[in-house]
Amino acid sequence: MTESTTPTEPSTPKDYRFGYVAIIGRPNVGKSTLLNRILGQKLSIVTAKPQTTRQRIMGIKTTDAGQVVYLDTPGIHRSSGKALNRYMNRVAQATFRDVDLALFLVEAGRWSNQDRAILKGLRAAQVPLVLVINKIDTLSDRAALLSFVAEQIVPEELEEVLMVSATRGDGVKDLEAMVLKKLPFSRPYFDEDQITDRSERFLAAELIREALTERLHQELPYALTVEIEQFKREGGLLRIAAIIWVERDSQKQIVIGKGGAALKQIGSRARRSMEELFDQKVFLQTWVKVSKDWTHSERSLERFGYQD
Repeated sequence: MTESTTPTEPSTPKDYRFGYVAIIGRPNVGKSTLLNRILGQKLSIVTAKPQTTRQRIMGIKTTDAGQVVYLDTPGIHRSSGKALNRYMNRVAQATFRDVDLALFLVEAGRWSNQDRAILKGLRAAQVPLVLVINKIDTLSDRAALLSFVAEQIVPEELEEVLMVSATRGDGVKDLEAMVLKKLPFSRPYFDEDQITDRSERFLAAELIREALTERLHQELPYALTVEIEQFKREGGLLRIAAIIWVERDSQKQIVIGKGGAALKQIGSRARRSMEELFDQKVFLQTWVKVSKDWTHSERSLERFGYQD
């Protein structure tokens, strides 16, 4: 008779690190691009339009040395007239209250009153803070970049200053190494193959919204949201049905386009992105409906999944 044994989980090294890191900044400074670069794949949608990210996105990076949970947040902005804007500010500000480290992202060569206000809020939260100057590839003069840091930003308010290009990847590995050193020793919390806490339905809706924003960035990116009605796998095919919500009938016509051309183009782009992300054939159906002034209504936000 042989003795049975119970499998044990592999032990975690004593010097293993784990922690939560918030990526904070004003709109359009490259927060989502940085997260995607760190993860090595697309998780947060990226467009040239500010306020593309509307909800907190968790990106999990697991290595032999540690597990870092990066939190991509909506851009913090002053305008808070709409319920949607107020929601995004609440999400961003709540995120950095309970993290181990905050990466304060700013744009190379630009230091605005909005940046100063965000820094003030981060200092009040007393969270460990690292300044990350992004888009350094846009400034060819290194001396101008250094003088920008020295003259515009007060160094004693920050633990460290790093310079990166999230688009090209310059300095990102150094940033990751620095982040890991600042996190506490701990076992990992998530499975090593998990990269986010968001559902596939959420990611599908985001990819449709990305396609909408890219196609209609001049007209109505902020009036659009997407609701997934069906997400079903049938053999090797993934069937997705989605409703695109706008605020007015005139906006509905813009999304559909003449003879349905705009909606067809948007659907094709979103479907290709989904097939790349989900690694299977996608059949996508979309409809456009009106929910009057939904961006102004707290109730509508909750209905469409914008919950604190």
